[in-house]
Amino acid sequence: MSAAPIVVHRPSSAGGRAVTINGEIAGLARDDGDLVEFLRRAGIYDAENALDNPNWVEWRGGHAHRYEAA
Repeated sequence: MSAAPIVVHRPSSAGGRAVTINGEIAGLARDDGDLVEFLRRAGIYDAENALDNPNWVEWRGGHAHRYEAA
């Protein structure tokens, strides 16, 4: 299990990445804008700066900031 509270899972075969926050499903992000919105809804107001901070976000499978189909 990740120590980071936010996990961006590997890209799906249809595109987009599932996002979980503290183990709860936040939604399917199709770009960084979607991901930032999920984090803001969860109360993380400096969301743009959290995306590349491994203490906050773990990117699983594939490259960070890439959302195209696997």
